[in-house]
Amino acid sequence: MTTLMMILGIVVFAVGLLFSIAWHELGHLSTAKLFGIRVPQYMVGFGPTIFSRKKGDTEYGVKAIPLGGYIRMIGMFPPGPDGRIEARSTSPWRGMIEDARAQSFEELLPGDEDRLFYKRKPWKRVIVMFAGPFMNLILAVAIFLGVMMSFGVQTQTTTVGKVSDCVIEQSESRSECQKGDTAAPAKAAGLQGGDKIVAFDGEKVTDWSALQADIRANPGKDVALTVERDGKRVDLSAHLIRNQVSKTDGDGGYVEGKYVYAGFLGFTPASGIVQQSFGQSVDRMGDMMQNGVESLIALPSKIPALWDAAFSDGEREADSPMGVVGAARVGGEVFTLDIPPENQIAMMLFLVAGFNLSLFLFNMLPLLPLDGGHIAGALWESLRRAAAKVLRRPDPGPFDVAKLMPVAYVVAGIFICFTILVLIADVVNPVRIS
Repeated sequence: MTTLMMILGIVVFAVGLLFSIAWHELGHLSTAKLFGIRVPQYMVGFGPTIFSRKKGDTEYGVKAIPLGGYIRMIGMFPPGPDGRIEARSTSPWRGMIEDARAQSFEELLPGDEDRLFYKRKPWKRVIVMFAGPFMNLILAVAIFLGVMMSFGVQTQTTTVGKVSDCVIEQSESRSECQKGDTAAPAKAAGLQGGDKIVAFDGEKVTDWSALQADIRANPGKDVALTVERDGKRVDLSAHLIRNQVSKTDGDGGYVEGKYVYAGFLGFTPASGIVQQSFGQSVDRMGDMMQNGVESLIALPSKIPALWDAAFSDGEREADSPMGVVGAARVGGEVFTLDIPPENQIAMMLFLVAGFNLSLFLFNMLPLLPLDGGHIAGALWESLRRAAAKVLRRPDPGPFDVAKLMPVAYVVAGIFICFTILVLIADVVNPVRIS
């Protein structure tokens, strides 16, 4: 049964992956057609074609390897200075440029002269190239908000999980009380596991982060607590003391190895699935976006640990880069967890949403052959033409993005090597969930 559920989870993730890729390419396709650019092909996947059908002047199809997708647009690069588009140089670097230029015109048909990508105004090209990643962002936001507002997210609550017996400084490497330790204020006040704190010092509380901040801000103060216990409200009084506690990141999380002295009550909050308001969901989305950008920037620094995890006995970190194979494996594990089905569905949706958010951020890097590289080329062309107009100089014409193809090959080579490294790590030392 476990194996069957694992396979089912992988299949569900694969379907979500294929939909995300198709959704991305639909953004490029729809805007390209909107601006009159001819699109000969719309394909989901790479390799041999499994299925295809031609409608209008576009062939739609699915290929065997579901690791990406593409659309082909006529005239992605402008002709060379002499107006020719065929390869004509023995230089390997020049050959790359002219091969790319020739390929962008190889399906040129009579009447296509005004349906070329490079002939569109820079702002239209920016829209066409941005539309793909933007579709992934829309999908990610829709899934995240939908799940958080309807189902909820696992979060710390104002319900008491466990009451501490005594006061122990956070940096001490012990959990057992010793003779002479002071009783924890929560214990002395009569707080019990399962109590839900609904008011602190006369003020209503519903959020753990706010309650935590209030406790820490009032060392040495006598405070009134109102809790719900067995369906009834009980009023308690506690004397907060000053103690060494873990430093927080401002969102209720803790900064490992960092400590501060603050007010201390002495209990561990229980966690649970809590529905989020629209505002709370938007805040969490903002945090996710920020974390995604920071993770992308930190990606090169994670390569040594990833190498150790793949080729030695290094531990695979929980935030280690993960590829499609690793994500599919996690998707399979989600369906094997001993949790309610609705939790499994929510986790799978979060996984697909996270994949789409990563696609958006990654594709926005201003590097060819990524969408962000073409966007950067169009913006540079617009800037050059605007500058020429202001300075009353001749129009410099389209920016020849094809000249950057040698750089694109280098970038693609780096990406391929990184993908292979992640693939090996995902197979031999995968990220696991619990």
